[in-house]
Amino acid sequence: MFLHAAVERGVTFFDTAEVYGPFTNEELVGEALEPYRGQVVIATKFGWKLDAGKPGREAMIGLDSRPEHIKQVAEASLKRLRVEAIDLFYQHRVDPDVPIEDVAGAVKDLIQAGKVKHFGLSEAPADLIRRAHAVQPVSALQSEYSIWFRDIEAAILPTCEELGIGLVPYSPLGRGYLTGKIDESSTFDRSDIRANNPRFTQEAIKANRAVIELLEKIAAQKKATPAQIALAWLLAQKPWIAPIPGSRKLSRLEENIGAAKVELTAADLGEIEQAMAQITVLGDRY
Repeated sequence: MFLHAAVERGVTFFDTAEVYGPFTNEELVGEALEPYRGQVVIATKFGWKLDAGKPGREAMIGLDSRPEHIKQVAEASLKRLRVEAIDLFYQHRVDPDVPIEDVAGAVKDLIQAGKVKHFGLSEAPADLIRRAHAVQPVSALQSEYSIWFRDIEAAILPTCEELGIGLVPYSPLGRGYLTGKIDESSTFDRSDIRANNPRFTQEAIKANRAVIELLEKIAAQKKATPAQIALAWLLAQKPWIAPIPGSRKLSRLEENIGAAKVELTAADLGEIEQAMAQITVLGDRY
């Protein structure tokens, strides 16, 4: 099984959420990783109101981070994941209708009850991170971050560093674009988030080719792949950054793992920084 192969190759951190499926991904992860209980860390998320009768993103019918709902989600996720405690429990998205202090308080209760080990936030701004952290220390923040999406560098990264919060970048490979495998002829199924993504129009794919050319140039120097350079760049930013690239093929998994062995020097990072400063990425991320 693919997840077993990941563990055997040294992967110890797995990310899921009740909304993935919905529910089916937690069930799959729980079943697959049950033999490795205690050897791996599993993160999952709460915060959506779901219509379980609908597939994928259609099931997400609103936000819901009320404390009573958070605790219900925790109980259900524990069963699906087949664990006694959730290693890392993220608020999937900030709920404007529920004070972040109430959210942090609910997770604090779950931690004190032994049902959750660590509290996380996702896509939260710096001020809310601070407010949550004051109630229950935030262990990790999950936000989009990559060589071509760096909005969090101004305020959020410094906040994480100050408070000792780890960063878990999602879409570290730009939803596949930074692998260099996508071109103007690429098509996406209607269920694929990229089908309606502004960065995956033919125009944007062509216009953003400069990013790939930069990655390919550095990759050639390092005897690596563009994807490995994109991941190595993230790993070089801070020691407390743990990117979560998605993999469906064993070859891609091994390629991603190989990024940990790619060393980017200060000169390499400076070259990338200077080059990226001259590139304007076309298209919003959503």
